[in-house]
Amino acid sequence: MGMRVATFAASDRLLQAALKVQAKQAEATLQQASGQISDNYGGLGNKAGSVVSLQSSVSMSKSYAEAANTASTRVEAMYDAVDSIIDQITSMKGTLSSFSATSSGTDELQVTAEEMLESLASLMNTQLGGRYLFAGSAVDRPPVDLDSLASATSPSSSDTGYYQGDDAVTSVKVSSEQTVSYGFTADNENFEKALRALSLVASGATDSDALTEASGLLDEAISGLATVQTRLSLNASALKTAISDQENYQDFAGDLATSLSGVDVAVVAARMSAYETQLQAAYAAVVPDLRGLTL
Repeated sequence: MGMRVATFAASDRLLQAALKVQAKQAEATLQQASGQISDNYGGLGNKAGSVVSLQSSVSMSKSYAEAANTASTRVEAMYDAVDSIIDQITSMKGTLSSFSATSSGTDELQVTAEEMLESLASLMNTQLGGRYLFAGSAVDRPPVDLDSLASATSPSSSDTGYYQGDDAVTSVKVSSEQTVSYGFTADNENFEKALRALSLVASGATDSDALTEASGLLDEAISGLATVQTRLSLNASALKTAISDQENYQDFAGDLATSLSGVDVAVVAARMSAYETQLQAAYAAVVPDLRGLTL
């Protein structure tokens, strides 16, 4: 019985070559399905370091954007609280003007001032996510304590004894190089003037001098709080810009990472077609030789 050793060796080489092509075809099939060069960093070769770095920077960028978005939500809540305070003290200003004209309803005016004091204190003690917004860094305690607010007498002087927070400026890091400071504390002079004006009236001082002073303090508070809102708007704009910058970076870095780790589907499809042709040729050559093999 004879054996064609030369034929066997040639067929074996063809078979091994066919198996290699088949392995490449399988890899290309996975690439075409996933759109990625490899399902692990090892398959990316010298591109792996760049892809890892880009993905890491995108994660960090998302953290910055999330922090800026949280701060933006707080600024919006602050703005709304200040807006409500302005509405209330504007209403009180009108009430004082009316009272000056009629000189009646002293008890009712005093009660109104007391109720508004409680309302303003509540607004200055606004919370969001368990944080007191106007307390500086003392976010775990209400910044305004009316029990610590001394009854004002005319002529009055500035008194922030009611304030229980600190003077820390709230800030948020929105990039590796930028930090945005935002917000106000409840000892802001305009908050203090509003509380003092109401305290004057709530204490029962309804003579002409006291009411004139209270009215003047409310005017100053209204004007000053409008400026506070303007600054809060600028804070909001800065945070919005920071969020947009981070989202733009995420798109850029994400696309770049994809370009490094992804494949051109058209190129892969052409490669798969070439592999198919090579396999068909290899099998066409191998099968007849194997059939003719004798031992």
